[in-house]
Amino acid sequence: MATTAALPFHPTPRRKLPPASAGASLRQLCKDGDLREALRQLAARSARGRAPPPTDHYGWVLDLVAVRRAVSEGRQLHAHAVATGALGDDDAGFLATKLLFMYGKCGRLPDAHRLFDGMPARTVFSWNALIGACLSSGGAGEAVGVYRAMRASEPVAGAAPDGCTLASVLKACGAEGDGRCGSEVHGLAVKSGLDRSTLVANALVGMYAKCGLLDSALRVFEWMRDGRDVASWNSAISGCVQNGMFLEALDLFRRMQSDGFSMNSYTTVGVLQVCAELAQLNHGRELHAALLKCGTEFNIQCNALLVMYARCGWVDSALRVFREIGDKDYISWNSMLSCYVQNRLYAEAIDFFGEMVQNGFNPDHACIVSLLSAVGHLGRLINGREVHAYAVKQRLDSDLQIANTLMDMYIKCYSVECSARVFDRMRIKDHVSWTTIIACYAQSSRYSEAIGKFRTAQKEGIKVDPMMMGSILEACSGLKSISLLKQVHSYAIRNGLLDLILKNRIIDIYGECGEVCYALNMFEMLDKKDIVTWTSMVNCFAENGLLHEAVALFGKMLNAGIQPDSVALVGILGAIAGLSSLTKGKEIHGFLIRGKFPVEGAVVSSLVDMYSGCGSMNYALKVFDEAKCKDVVLWTAMINATGMHGHGKQAIYIFKRMLETGVSPDHVSFLALLYACSHSKLVDEGKFYLDMMVSKYKLQPWQEHYACVVDLLGRSGQTEEAYKFIKSMPLEPKSVVWCALLGACRIHKNHELAMIATDKLLELEPDNPGNYVLVSNVFAEMGKWNNVKEIRTKMTEQGLRKDPACSWIEIGNTVHTFTARDHSHRDSQAIHLKLAEITEKLRREGQYVEDTSFVLHDVSEEEKIDLLHRHSERLAISFGLISTASGTPLRIAKNLRVCGDCHEFTKLVSKLFEREIVVRDANRFHHFSGGTCSCGDFW
Repeated sequence: MATTAALPFHPTPRRKLPPASAGASLRQLCKDGDLREALRQLAARSARGRAPPPTDHYGWVLDLVAVRRAVSEGRQLHAHAVATGALGDDDAGFLATKLLFMYGKCGRLPDAHRLFDGMPARTVFSWNALIGACLSSGGAGEAVGVYRAMRASEPVAGAAPDGCTLASVLKACGAEGDGRCGSEVHGLAVKSGLDRSTLVANALVGMYAKCGLLDSALRVFEWMRDGRDVASWNSAISGCVQNGMFLEALDLFRRMQSDGFSMNSYTTVGVLQVCAELAQLNHGRELHAALLKCGTEFNIQCNALLVMYARCGWVDSALRVFREIGDKDYISWNSMLSCYVQNRLYAEAIDFFGEMVQNGFNPDHACIVSLLSAVGHLGRLINGREVHAYAVKQRLDSDLQIANTLMDMYIKCYSVECSARVFDRMRIKDHVSWTTIIACYAQSSRYSEAIGKFRTAQKEGIKVDPMMMGSILEACSGLKSISLLKQVHSYAIRNGLLDLILKNRIIDIYGECGEVCYALNMFEMLDKKDIVTWTSMVNCFAENGLLHEAVALFGKMLNAGIQPDSVALVGILGAIAGLSSLTKGKEIHGFLIRGKFPVEGAVVSSLVDMYSGCGSMNYALKVFDEAKCKDVVLWTAMINATGMHGHGKQAIYIFKRMLETGVSPDHVSFLALLYACSHSKLVDEGKFYLDMMVSKYKLQPWQEHYACVVDLLGRSGQTEEAYKFIKSMPLEPKSVVWCALLGACRIHKNHELAMIATDKLLELEPDNPGNYVLVSNVFAEMGKWNNVKEIRTKMTEQGLRKDPACSWIEIGNTVHTFTARDHSHRDSQAIHLKLAEITEKLRREGQYVEDTSFVLHDVSEEEKIDLLHRHSERLAISFGLISTASGTPLRIAKNLRVCGDCHEFTKLVSKLFEREIVVRDANRFHHFSGGTCSCGDFW
């Protein structure tokens, strides 16, 4: 991996403002923000033996203390006022009220309560100050409690709530989301006539909006009419924004302008937020132009402009606004950093972070979150650990959002253990934390651990949301556990967690688990189906071998007016390739062209697969040659196509062309190439490319690569060499390797090695019916009929069934399917008569003699001959001959390997009836013409 530069976490010191002049007046000192000098002068005035300083002097300094949140200096002032007697002489309560306000701003609510409780007389200003102190300290509920106490003491103390009281309490109700209490205050305002106050009315609008009662907020706003000010419009616009009613907010802004109100910075910020949410770039730029004209750009407005441009994807404009900000604050820097991250410019974000640090800004909470997102997307684990270390040093790692982002960063950097350690060290975990760790395990194929964390989350009382359910469904998919999937499905139904995305995913997973009926029930129960729903069900049918159903459902989708996307087209092309339905494949290709779909990427690769799977290499080559951009997937599809059709040397030629264009092969490319060598008897070439894969491209072979080489050696008669190759493998051979050896041993009658392969195969995959069939056939060829009976009994006891031999042929626009000894076709009598005629002609003119060694049943010779005559591919050939004009090529597909006798039969039919016959069996394509086959009798 390339060397990753360290992140600059050490800022240069920021320039300090010069102190104010010593001779300035106390009031001027407070305006200039020189708290130290103001305190010194206040103390000096009282130390000269004169009367205590006036209360308004204390008030100036206390206001500055509140702004600075300098609680220790505030306490000193409190003590000073007590010592000088200024607080005792404060009959009007002015100084005490200022002290209450200061304690509230400094977050010292207990001190404010102690001061308030010791006051001999409480005015409305005192009560307002305490309510304000509660609000400033984040105690909105406590502020409402103080208000209720004020109302209770009103008959005794006579301190009735005024407009400021109600405005503060309404703000508290909004913060608490307590619409009921807010309505009570509204009632009091109406009774006392305070609702006519613009201050109270604006507070009512804000309270109702924050409580989600936007209709009530707008009714109050409309009732105000002539009493509205700019703050009224701002409250209404802000309320619409808070409730997601962005178009209504924009409409209010237009009404505000038409009524002659000038916007202020709060209006600008609200409207720019609307433009950002709606991606209304033009409106945002108009607002920007208006600000430039009137020359009233403040930091808050510039920051909002920056965010608007960022959300609209105009990074250059956002950067231009940022550069024009004179005194940049943390919001400015973090907004620009977030802009880069939102627009996926992660490297630029890291460079910008360096600039931020050089300008004297230490990374704060928001910066760390953006930076972690950037390094995570770039996969820079080293930089991610640097950020983590900095967060630990600054004690930011305990923050919930940062911890969750750290987990996500480690997941993106493929460091599952680090992500898990962050999770385990978190003292407080929310549903995002649990969802992230579950997704981490599910995406890392650690499915059981994902399920375990999900169960723990439930015990902890964590609310499960659709996102968490999505990760659990991924775990069900990975485990292929139908019982677990049913449990999760039921849980999601009971808890109302199923949205359309999850329903579509459940259809997918039922299909992956082979439960087509459950998937179909789910599909049919959905009232609303999108393109993903239809595609999921089409793929479910296709993946489970129900190809006709897949094609039929795709037709229903089109009839329902659903426009397919590239994913749907790739799925249906795969189903058509499985059916070998060239006519339907051409229809889909035509649909692509008429619909002007881009024939690129997965679509063009699927077209090559489809045409080659339908036996039409000419069309496959044409599509391949016309593709403008050829990626490794397309090259691999073409290599695989030529290999399937037995053109091994052509596959090698295409592979070399791919290398010449600079495209590097991957595992699948080499697998397709080795497959091509295996079916063309290119032994030396196969060995060479396996060695190239390891030595030149540093790709570790899969089991399937080794199986191809075993098959290559075994089919060429080198079964002992194939066995030695298996023993030299660097990893433990799996069933696919032993299956290849057993197939070769069966062809070349190496019974000793066949027994070794048989034992290994049944040991590794005792539940695969295909293995039992292969073993049974080996025993049958050896004449061990007792062993055959034993194997078939085991299959019956375990509930395993052999897939029945099946062949199909496309005539016109219809695919006709046949099984062995089939009499279900409507033209069955004509087909069997034609087959008898064909067989007689082959015997008479082609010297055809049935080879009964391919009938692996312990029956008489006559019965064996009869069984051969009724093989499914012969029925398909007979039907093709009576249903098509002379000279028309026949394309037939079979789900199992063609037997040797049917292979000889088809060669003679191609010669005596002068037909080209293309047969696709389970292994490859056979092109029969003039009495020969493209496989050279090697398959």
